Amino acid sequence: MSMPFYVSPEQLMKDRADFARKGIARGRSVAVLQYADGILFVSENPSAALHKISEIYDRIAFAAVGRYNEFENLRIAGVRLADMRGYSYDRRDVTGRGLANAYAQTLGAIFSSGGEKPYEVELFVGEVGDTADGDQIYRLTYDGQVADEQGFAAMGGSAETVTNHIKERYRPGASLEEALRWAVEGLGSTDGGQPREIPVTSLEVAVLDRTRSQQRKFKRLTDSQLARLLAKDETPAPAPAATDDTPVAPPRDPSDPLA
Repeated sequence: MSMPFYVSPEQLMKDRADFARKGIARGRSVAVLQYADGILFVSENPSAALHKISEIYDRIAFAAVGRYNEFENLRIAGVRLADMRGYSYDRRDVTGRGLANAYAQTLGAIFSSGGEKPYEVELFVGEVGDTADGDQIYRLTYDGQVADEQGFAAMGGSAETVTNHIKERYRPGASLEEALRWAVEGLGSTDGGQPREIPVTSLEVAVLDRTRSQQRKFKRLTDSQLARLLAKDETPAPAPAATDDTPVAPPRDPSDPLA
């Protein structure tokens, strides 16, 4: 009888971590930023049907990178958990921290289990508060670790490059237009190379907007809204006011075809 091949627990965990990281690195990055009125989620995603950014509950959103079928299972589980908790207790009992803890337990159990491969996913769970101080952003890795992010964060294949780009420009209390432009420029930046321009049709963008009057704060931005927000301000400077020494042009004659 042959002896089974022995692998130390340290090596086994290292191999599983390397496997998960390689799968995540192949995915396009997702950036999340706090702005004056809420939380912004931006991703490069050419598909109009397979979303990487979704709503979980009234004030809570979800974003992911990695294998679509794996993070879609996690999203559905989060929606079910939030609905069940809100129905059984109260809607205020559904929190981003509670969902982040549930995801951390699930990912940690899968990663440490020897019976199945680790999930090749990273997640963002964001919750918008009544004020900017109440906003919460949690980042979860493939092995169940949770990080409480402040201001901005990125994950995916080019996370470090995107994060460094946004870090150089970010300031608290920025407008939606500024935050969106920083995120899109960051997603298009390359490490030491020429930055590329991402077309509006390849962007997936959503916000948790605390100023919305309805209970649901999640909103997707359409291509036309993105094009308007990303358009550069080309408004001409106003003409100088006329003074006593400045000749004033006579009124135009409507019957004149050149008027």
